[in-house]
Amino acid sequence: MNFLASFEKRSKPFVIAVAFALIGVVGILDFLTGYEFEFLLFYLIPIFLVTWITGQRVGILASLVSALVSFISDVAAGKAYSHPLIYVWNTLMEFAFFVVIALLLSMLKRALEHEKELSNTDYLTGAVNSRVFYDSLQTEINRSQRYKNPFTIAYIDLDNFKTVNDEFGHNTGDQVLRFVVNQVRKHLRKTDIVARLGGDEFALLLPETNQESAQIVLAKLQYDILAETQQNNWPVTISIGVLTCIDTPHAAEEVVKMVDDLMYSVKRGSKNDIKYATYTD
Repeated sequence: MNFLASFEKRSKPFVIAVAFALIGVVGILDFLTGYEFEFLLFYLIPIFLVTWITGQRVGILASLVSALVSFISDVAAGKAYSHPLIYVWNTLMEFAFFVVIALLLSMLKRALEHEKELSNTDYLTGAVNSRVFYDSLQTEINRSQRYKNPFTIAYIDLDNFKTVNDEFGHNTGDQVLRFVVNQVRKHLRKTDIVARLGGDEFALLLPETNQESAQIVLAKLQYDILAETQQNNWPVTISIGVLTCIDTPHAAEEVVKMVDDLMYSVKRGSKNDIKYATYTD
């Protein structure tokens, strides 16, 4: 697995080059050992490598090249059949075998990626779950310690969300939650993260973002969410706590606790507001 992981860090052209070079090496060994020794399974090594990392199409191409190299090796080694069409048949059978393996590998890879995605996201909203958020935040803390870049996190709570469930039903409540996440995504960069931490509580991680930039984004986000909730007659507003880390805290839990306290100070006051703070040693 460490061998495969090392290749996953490489560029796809590099992996393709290595895989096709391996096919050539296997073909040479196939020729040198003679046609009495079967090398069919050894061709699966580069096919597995290139399919797993680069995808199905290149895997099928590698399957074709492997079948042709195997055919050439057998002919060069002196393997003979009673009829020329047997060469074609055997080569097609090898190609079909390699393709089936490549397709199965591709399906397995997609299934594992889908399973991983499901385990990392909230099933209702598609936001990442709390485990992924805390891991990502700790990674950003470690990166900030090294490069001294600020980052900002925000904690969002939906005011009066219970009223929505009571008056409009849980289906509407679910619709509100999905709407909030969709609105957040419209305002964030691809590098930013939105997580659902509780029933109606969300957290945002904004890497390399100072307080001024965060204020611009979050003010626009709050305005757009309120405009839509009012249009739909949903009695929902949002309370947000925002913490910009100029210096670097030690642990993700420490940061979340501070920004959570900021959010609850808004909840205990007028609600429907944003409170900002800066973390410094």
